[in-house]
Amino acid sequence: MTGAGSPHPLRSRLLSLRPAAFGADPTGERMERIRRSPNFADGVFRNPVGTRHRPSGSTMEFAKVYFQKESRVRRAPAGPIPVHSTTVADLARPPATGLRLTWMGHSSVLAEVDGVRVLFDPVWGERCSPFPFAGPRRLHRNPLPLAALGPVDVVVISHDHYDHLDLPSIRALATTDTVFAVPLGIGAHLEHWGVPASRVRELDWNESTTVGGVRLTATPARHFCGRGLRNQQHTLWASWVVAGPRHRVYHSGDTGYFEGFKDIGAEHGPFDATMIQIGAYSEYWPDIHMTPEEGLRAHLDLQGGTPHGVLLPIHWGTFNLAPHAWAEPAEWTKDAADEAGQPVACPRPGEPFEPAGGLPVEAWWRTVSHPIAHPWRRPRSAASTVPASRGDLNLAGER
Repeated sequence: MTGAGSPHPLRSRLLSLRPAAFGADPTGERMERIRRSPNFADGVFRNPVGTRHRPSGSTMEFAKVYFQKESRVRRAPAGPIPVHSTTVADLARPPATGLRLTWMGHSSVLAEVDGVRVLFDPVWGERCSPFPFAGPRRLHRNPLPLAALGPVDVVVISHDHYDHLDLPSIRALATTDTVFAVPLGIGAHLEHWGVPASRVRELDWNESTTVGGVRLTATPARHFCGRGLRNQQHTLWASWVVAGPRHRVYHSGDTGYFEGFKDIGAEHGPFDATMIQIGAYSEYWPDIHMTPEEGLRAHLDLQGGTPHGVLLPIHWGTFNLAPHAWAEPAEWTKDAADEAGQPVACPRPGEPFEPAGGLPVEAWWRTVSHPIAHPWRRPRSAASTVPASRGDLNLAGER
């Protein structure tokens, strides 16, 4: 029954059909605060520089590249991805140096910083999608159940896309005592999913909050937001600085390259470690995701222009989100970092490491990678004894 005599107005009826994963739109005082933000203009949040967030180029050409059989094969691993098997036992011991990072896959990282446990972008769901039956599916299992992770002092969210803000994970964490540090507007999603408002700290760029003696600062990023059928650009996206008494780390979230990394580094760096997005890039969306080469440049910018600290590559390996080969982000990052003399950590999902200790450096992905091209590598010299006929196409494990 609908119409004037209905006990539920049509709008309420329609909202009741909206999937819970779509979240909620900011309203009331939250929306008023958004309108007061210096980063909000003409009804939307703005990037620090001009940014195209819709795919460029020919849609037909992109579809042909994305859906061709050969492309689909190379975007997935050739076998089961090796996941670290002793994560629970390893995390039961406190970090000897005071700083430990555990990459769980994609952009999910547990950072233990001077006694405070910070969980970035937790995605434990099977798909990064609003629906359980469609959307990109995990390519490897979770290293451990979310409940086995132990107490988390603060959950940090970079933005509200499905591969960073995961409904099943948030609902599980809502039953704990953790604090949520998020960009402006995302609190509406969290409260809709059962997180008490008292545990939500919403920040604009360059605003900070403190949890357990560790300072968390939302810093600029070059990306966009949006869930549901409409993308109103009413939730902010951010990168994050976490600074403790002895250590500091940086998490990029999703971002295209921009000169602002230098400013972030000058104000908050240098960093003991950075977690930098290096996957899901494409020539079709060059402004919103970084290539591995750009990711390395961002890390160096954050460190004042010279190699320093440890680079942890994130946002690759777990979901199939772009046309590039599955192992390409790791291979390209390793090449770029080696050339620059920058230490890079290459952990398996779930493998904890301490930036001040021994780094995981084995190129483990090569054992499960299809043959890939290496177009970023410089041409061999004319004096090279390697036959040119081998070309750029080789097994990921060949050097």
